[in-house]
Amino acid sequence: MYAVIKTGGKQYRVTEGETLKVEKIVAEEGGSIDFDEVLLVTDGDNVKVGAPFLAGGKVSATVKSHGRGEKIKIVKFRRRKHSRKQMGHRQSYTEVQITGITAGTAAD
Repeated sequence: MYAVIKTGGKQYRVTEGETLKVEKIVAEEGGSIDFDEVLLVTDGDNVKVGAPFLAGGKVSATVKSHGRGEKIKIVKFRRRKHSRKQMGHRQSYTEVQITGITAGTAAD
């Protein structure tokens, strides 16, 4: 059984017991959160697709940790113009473990 959820402007395919890193969510470590924006739930041949979300669909997760990703270097360089700009960025993330998937009904 797996589901497709939307969080932080991205979509993730999740299964029960899976650990993944999502955009930062304001929640304390060890706490539980629910993802209500479920796009699809499938269990073998039984597939439920929302339009755009499943009514009553929910994915439960436990917050394992918060952190920051690897540093990304941004360099803008213009040749022969004596121009160079250098920046860096580290994106914050929340690591969650999926604990349960509840299939709702397809909203038509």
